Amino acid sequence: MYAIIEANGHQYEVSNNTKIKVTNMEGEIGKAITLNNVLLVNDNDKIIIGNPYIENAKVEAEIVNRGKGKKILIYKFKGRKKYRRKKGYRDQYVELLIKGITY
Repeated sequence: MYAIIEANGHQYEVSNNTKIKVTNMEGEIGKAITLNNVLLVNDNDKIIIGNPYIENAKVEAEIVNRGKGKKILIYKFKGRKKYRRKKGYRDQYVELLIKGITY
């Protein structure tokens, strides 16, 4: 059984007892959260597709960890003009452990 959820503008395929990294969300480590934006549920032979979301479907998850992703560099330059700009940033993420899928 798996589901496709939407969290912070991104879509993730989740199943029970798996970990996913989601862009930064509210909450402390160890806190249980509920994700209500479920787009699709596949339960072996039964597939339910939402329009755009499935009513009364939810995914229970627990916040396991917080962290920063890999550094991304942005480098701009213009040739022969001595114009160079270098910036970088690291996206913050939350690691979720999926506890259960209900629909």
